[in-house]
Amino acid sequence: MLARIDLRGSALPGVRDLAGLLPRAATDIDAVLATVRPLCEDVRVRGAQAVREITARLDGVDAEDFAVPAEAIRAALDGLEPAVRAALEQSIARVRRVHADQARSDVTTQVVRGGTVTERWVPVRRVGLYVPGGLAPLLSSVVMNVVPAQIAGVPSIAVASPPQRDHGGLPDPGVLAACALLGVDEVYAVGGAQAIAVFGYGAGSCEPVDLVTGPGNVYVTAAKRLLRGLIGIDSEAGPTEVAILADDTADPVHVAADLISQAEHDPLAGAVLVTTSEQLADAVLDLVPGQVAATKHSDRILTALDGSQSGVVLVDDVDAGLAVVDAYAAEHLEIQTRDARGVAMRVRNAGAVFVGAWSPVSLGDYIAGSNHVLPTGGCARHSSGLSVQTFLRGIHLVEYDEQALAEVAGHVDALAHAEDLPAHAAAVRLRQQQ
Repeated sequence: MLARIDLRGSALPGVRDLAGLLPRAATDIDAVLATVRPLCEDVRVRGAQAVREITARLDGVDAEDFAVPAEAIRAALDGLEPAVRAALEQSIARVRRVHADQARSDVTTQVVRGGTVTERWVPVRRVGLYVPGGLAPLLSSVVMNVVPAQIAGVPSIAVASPPQRDHGGLPDPGVLAACALLGVDEVYAVGGAQAIAVFGYGAGSCEPVDLVTGPGNVYVTAAKRLLRGLIGIDSEAGPTEVAILADDTADPVHVAADLISQAEHDPLAGAVLVTTSEQLADAVLDLVPGQVAATKHSDRILTALDGSQSGVVLVDDVDAGLAVVDAYAAEHLEIQTRDARGVAMRVRNAGAVFVGAWSPVSLGDYIAGSNHVLPTGGCARHSSGLSVQTFLRGIHLVEYDEQALAEVAGHVDALAHAEDLPAHAAAVRLRQQQ
């Protein structure tokens, strides 16, 4: 459980080599494309009938219509436990507060007298939001996907989540209740790659979308890769992961609990402790078995912690630890060190950073106000988490008057001929000759 990697006592390798030494879940999306491709093509060609047959075969649910009735969405909210409803309402309020500050305003720049460029921010027309429902029904993901889309001003929002045999072939009631609280009334009981195909091609009453967001399993991710271009996607999400950078001031009880909480998601989830303290590492390893035994999904957690994607990395100092976590580029990164905020401000690569002993990843999963749809598998080196920006497109409006164009006609002419594109130059020169 949680194998050790000792990087103390010698210079750290380069970033690429270091990243290769660190624990990471192996997911081969290409390997499942052969399964996903005919499934998506079947939905494209046969539409709703294909969706019905695939859902019956894979999910054990045979429903003539996979659109969730409005009354079922209302009923889910009516039946929601008051404590869960209150928590969802608080989560929605906090996520809205944070994401409202991400709203973009149009900006006009006067380049010269008579010449301006305006950047307009325009929401996508229609989005499909995927909410997983396999090992855990992620009702919190409804909040994380819907709220930024609404703040961006997306006019048409559809949600898809897998049907549950225990709930009459409908998605999890908590997912439906979250949709009701957010005012989303277009929901489909369809999961996996077939849900992405429904969004991409349209099927039944679901019209095609322009963008698909939300996490999912490897089949969902493969379908997103396959349909990318036809639709926009947020990311190719892999198994979830947490890295914790800790020194001897960290509480081993907290550290063990946080590693376990992320391992609870999936047998492929990654849990990595990077520490300057061998004593802390020993204490965490001593605590983990007891904490795992006391929780519900112990088998799943043990599989994740025993896997090659999890481990303990020993480093000489916090600077070396920062180099390691930047090379790892975790989806979730906790900083439990002296001057945790100062250390966190030096992090370059992470989906989200959780600062200090009282900011566990679980807080961000639900109610911190941050977004929990984050880049995985090292993609935090170049990608960001879901935000209002995900649902917006920047469009430049170029407005020059006759005089402003005349002033740069010579420059256009010079550059056009340098690129051997004389018709470009002629399009400006002809205007000057009229």
